[in-house]
Amino acid sequence: MFSSLKTALLLSALTALILVIGQLFGGRQGLIIAFVFALIMNGGSYWFSDKIVLSLYRAQELSYQDAPDLHRIVERLAQQAEIPKPRIFLIPSQNPNAFATGRNPQHAAVAVTEGIVRLLDSDELEGVLSHELSHIKDRDILIGSIAATLAGVVMMLASMARWAALFGGLGRNDDEGGGGVIGLIAISILAPIAAMLIQFAISRSREYLADETGARLSNNPLGLASALEKLTAASKRIPMEVGPATAQATSHLFIVNPFSGRSLMSLFSTHPPAEERIKRLRSMAGYPSYDLTASAT
Repeated sequence: MFSSLKTALLLSALTALILVIGQLFGGRQGLIIAFVFALIMNGGSYWFSDKIVLSLYRAQELSYQDAPDLHRIVERLAQQAEIPKPRIFLIPSQNPNAFATGRNPQHAAVAVTEGIVRLLDSDELEGVLSHELSHIKDRDILIGSIAATLAGVVMMLASMARWAALFGGLGRNDDEGGGGVIGLIAISILAPIAAMLIQFAISRSREYLADETGARLSNNPLGLASALEKLTAASKRIPMEVGPATAQATSHLFIVNPFSGRSLMSLFSTHPPAEERIKRLRSMAGYPSYDLTASAT
């Protein structure tokens, strides 16, 4: 309940940020334009985000004959979660990772990389898949897509505001309801930072919840904890090879940040610290916490 309320408040903050930029950028008319723009972007994200992200990572659907063990695990977990069985896709990447996508449980998919199938044993893989099915059950894919879209709108409007400031705020002044050149410059600098921080806070909150729900779903918190330990270490050695724009737009989807090997990406994380996630999972199983870094050496 607290996590859902926190998410709602953060999404509201992102929407408010868009409206503030619209107001400063063009007064009442700018506010309306920004609001309509946000609605259009959210609609597109709701209906097409799954197709877009699967295409970006060249994911191919796996039939039952292609991966019977994987299908059996997903089918069993879907029954436990009381959701339809999602489609299963394979990503041709050695980075060990996985994500879930789709606008609702009836139109969902789980994607795993070649690397994760090779790296994890069956208990660990079940832990990862239980985490991803928890995202589907709680509609986190939709929440994450909306947050990413709203943050993207903020950044685009902030960029427009910078250009407007260069040309004197498009001829507007404070009396007309805009924010003036100073307001445009300030919002163009601060708004993207605020949008990213809010988006990342939403993502981290949902990851903690999916860890907890997934551990209960599989009834094996230690399986997921062990998987997170292996995935975190491997992702630092083998980051996902995609462009910066794709990395920024999709990093929140994966169970661990697949770009953590890049120094720039590590400055702003969409995921909670792996040590804290593992500590919480081990606590659920009644085990003491331990130092992830020390155990991996």
